[in-house]
Amino acid sequence: MNTSIPILMYHQIDVPAPRGTQFRGLTVHPKSFARQMRWMHRLGYRGLSMRDLMPYLKGEQTGKVFGVTFDDGFRNVFTNALPVLTELGFTSTNYLVANQFDGGNVWDAQNNVPFSSLMTQAEARAWSQAGQEVGSHTLDHVHLPELSLEDARTQMTQSRQILSEVVEQEVTAFCYPYGHFNAEHAVMAAEAGYQNATTTRRGLAGPQDGPFLLPRVGIWRTTHMLRFFQKCLTGHENRRRG
Repeated sequence: MNTSIPILMYHQIDVPAPRGTQFRGLTVHPKSFARQMRWMHRLGYRGLSMRDLMPYLKGEQTGKVFGVTFDDGFRNVFTNALPVLTELGFTSTNYLVANQFDGGNVWDAQNNVPFSSLMTQAEARAWSQAGQEVGSHTLDHVHLPELSLEDARTQMTQSRQILSEVVEQEVTAFCYPYGHFNAEHAVMAAEAGYQNATTTRRGLAGPQDGPFLLPRVGIWRTTHMLRFFQKCLTGHENRRRG
């Protein structure tokens, strides 16, 4: 049984902003992303959305698989990542902010991060119809622990409802914005109807984590291929679990 599955965490797939730009490391060049995916394909691995990955995480199925996730729903992921995923027959999960269709990363403005466009409703539907998964990243990309429990629940439940209506498919994957959550938020995710939730905690995922506290493997602008293989194919990330 494979109990150590990497769930890759990406944000933007685009030409990185100029040197010195805040959070520049969260943008992976399209050529780097394509190279990473194609190498995993050559090695016999399949990239899977959270929906498709769950049977493997639960130990119900085995195989050479890894998870592919994107936070925030950036338009450049639709433009630059979708063709590569489609070419290779991979699926992935893109966590969208339900109140920001055709908007942007407004939550980053206070940190002087450049504005980047988010997917429209039509693009979200096209993403879903192409076999990719839409997950929820709340209504407004909030810090859940800073909210009342009632407001946190609203952010989680209403975002699921809105996104499900937009893509005309049940949304079952959730991601905690900023990776910030408390134990009660994991319970809320289950109560809201999600089947899994990912964090920003480092590590390879498996049954031992439970479906609502899944760790991920961060892939950054500076992640060269040797380090990429090290992160995905060895115990490197488990040795650095939070």
